[in-house]
Amino acid sequence: MEGVLVRKIKKICVFCGANSGKDVAFVNAAFHLGEVLGKRKIDLVYGGGKLGLMGCVSTAVAQHERQVLGIIPSAFTINNLVGETCGKEIKVATMQERLVMMMELSDGFIALPGGFGTLEELFQMISWAQLNIHNKPIGVLNINGFFNGLLSFVDHAVKQEFITPRARKILISATTADELVDKLQAFRFESDPALSKLKWSPSSSQKEKLDLTLRL
Repeated sequence: MEGVLVRKIKKICVFCGANSGKDVAFVNAAFHLGEVLGKRKIDLVYGGGKLGLMGCVSTAVAQHERQVLGIIPSAFTINNLVGETCGKEIKVATMQERLVMMMELSDGFIALPGGFGTLEELFQMISWAQLNIHNKPIGVLNINGFFNGLLSFVDHAVKQEFITPRARKILISATTADELVDKLQAFRFESDPALSKLKWSPSSSQKEKLDLTLRL
């Protein structure tokens, strides 16, 4: 990292599956990511509960005595659907409110293997970065090539001129947790000149806070 300005990251939001997946490497990688965050004194923001990879990464971070914050829709807490959150828990009314709060409370984002929910969260954050709603780094931990197809598709969309080369840089990838965190810390946001003029808050006096009524 010599000669590279390092972004200060205190809290990382992790998106990942509520299932453990077929390959035990996914579970091992989730635990290891939690260990890396803990050793680097980085706190965790996640979707709450203790199921699947979400439970693995949150448990590992807590074991290293870092703060864990689960942001969870109230509907998921009925009948203890997702299990007890490892750390502090904030209940919200909707999935959209959850994602907005995750964005506001985190300094960066990491996606581990997961399903539709994980992909939705990942691409929502990428879209919001492209629209200049935030300028925080976003990366995928590509365990055993899990995200190879997704990354190839994104590159295909660039070739077909649906995603600009500038926007492509928003999505970072790495195969190890340490490498990915290093890349997030070194990330320098490059906004589109046209989209950088967009203002999403009702007034500049509110420090460009995202209007919670925004729906994309």
